[in-house]
Amino acid sequence: MDQAIEIPVTGMTCEHCAAVIAKALTALPGVKAHVSYPRATATVESLGRATLPEVLQAIQAAGYGASLPGRTHGPAPDRRRTPLHVAVIGSGAAAFACAIRAAERGARVTMVEGHTVIGGTCVNVGCVPSKIQIRAAQAAHDQAAPRSPGIMPRAPAIDRALLVMRQQAQVEALRQAKYQDVVDHNPRITLRRAYARFVDRHALSLTDSTGQEEHLKADRFLIAVGALPAIPEIPGLAGTPFWTSTEALAAREAPRHLLVLGASAVGLELAQAFRRLGSEVTVLARSRLLSREDADLGAGLQAAFEAEGIRVLTAVSVSRVRCEGGPFVLTTSQGPVEGDRLLVATGRQPNTGRLGLVQAGVKTDGRGAIVVDDHLRTSAAHIYAAGDCSTLPQFVYVAAAAGTRAAMNMTDGDAALDLSVLPAVVFTDPQVATVGLTEQAARAQGLTVDVRTLPLENVPRALVNCDVRGFIRLVVERSTDRLIGAQILAADAGEVIQTAAIAITRRMTAGEMADQLFPYLTLAEGLKLCAQIFTKDLKQLSCCAG
Repeated sequence: MDQAIEIPVTGMTCEHCAAVIAKALTALPGVKAHVSYPRATATVESLGRATLPEVLQAIQAAGYGASLPGRTHGPAPDRRRTPLHVAVIGSGAAAFACAIRAAERGARVTMVEGHTVIGGTCVNVGCVPSKIQIRAAQAAHDQAAPRSPGIMPRAPAIDRALLVMRQQAQVEALRQAKYQDVVDHNPRITLRRAYARFVDRHALSLTDSTGQEEHLKADRFLIAVGALPAIPEIPGLAGTPFWTSTEALAAREAPRHLLVLGASAVGLELAQAFRRLGSEVTVLARSRLLSREDADLGAGLQAAFEAEGIRVLTAVSVSRVRCEGGPFVLTTSQGPVEGDRLLVATGRQPNTGRLGLVQAGVKTDGRGAIVVDDHLRTSAAHIYAAGDCSTLPQFVYVAAAAGTRAAMNMTDGDAALDLSVLPAVVFTDPQVATVGLTEQAARAQGLTVDVRTLPLENVPRALVNCDVRGFIRLVVERSTDRLIGAQILAADAGEVIQTAAIAITRRMTAGEMADQLFPYLTLAEGLKLCAQIFTKDLKQLSCCAG
């Protein structure tokens, strides 16, 4: 080859793209080439033992467009003549965050959703309806079991059908205002009602409700199809009318006795809500409540549940489920358990099975979750993923942050998603809120730590609320006194945990936390009190020690 060949390349959005293509080309035997993102070209100085079609194929296999050049030199094509086209598969938090930010940055966005409603899990069958129901259950419980002296209990009148009707009305209003209206008023975003499947790295097959199929090509893709309830393979279960959280939240009649299989956030939140709204409830935990959290959190929550009349079975296995026109009967390691409804809440699995990810060159893990890096890139450089279908933690705020950063990275940005400080809340009563490392996790990482636990009976706000269930726990690195973790079991723990998250992010020490000014008679003041006992005797502190 006497002179260099300059090949126009489409689809590059940043210098990382150029590096990916250069790596793919230099992997060919004897090829010498350099890639320019500003010029949108790959310049091949030597083909070595490769052929020009092989070079083009290598660029295309990396996820970019390339064609035979019309001339060896000359100006590069104007890559900004038409806007970047981004295809977003899904319409939940990650999808909308990506679509909005990509449109703001000049891209043309096609959002593809196969379901009849948009908005994803959170607004439709997750966070929003569950918190509406949990709040209603709290109101009923406060009537039936008031904590303040002098307030007489009375049985609440519960109309579950009316509750669910109003719940769904709120869901529909929020879905319209925050999802449908956003699409309708953004000229850069087009919503397509169809199921999507990759036919190759740059094209989707879209199948609508009538079975009509067409292909859609795009420069960049975001996969944000969420997750579905994971159903365990228990003999007899598949043929029964069991509930997932979706059916439980929509149920217009309360069961007499609800069995809850699973002891993580979703199952526990709904278990307590149904109990407070009139049902008997039995929770079956394979190990213990909240098995991934500090053991004291699960133990404290179990005590609160049992005080409300919820039966909790721990370390229990289920070997068979029967329901033959009557009640559910579960054969368990602790004997038979019977109830008229069964809620299966054993986790969620990525909804990736029908996407054609092999054709797109997108890798998944053993659960089917799409593997992403901290820039939300998949194994195909031009395809990104976010939300519950990916290997990210399954929280809606993580999904939204990931979608935004994916859009930035599609459009010349360089935004990483930092999950080193991730607050989380379980909306039971008392609530469970965590951030950073537990004592066990810190020691497993080889850190030497100090830990202090403040029972809520030492927090003035909890005392005047007549609710001292729970504790505040802080974990600090001994050598630096730096806060690295917090765990809270308290009625309003979710309203406090972000303060701890900010302190950890800002690398505050326990001493600095202890010196902060906190408003008196707030639960957050408990963080200050807990920080103080790293150096002081709790018994020697007054109720508002400065």
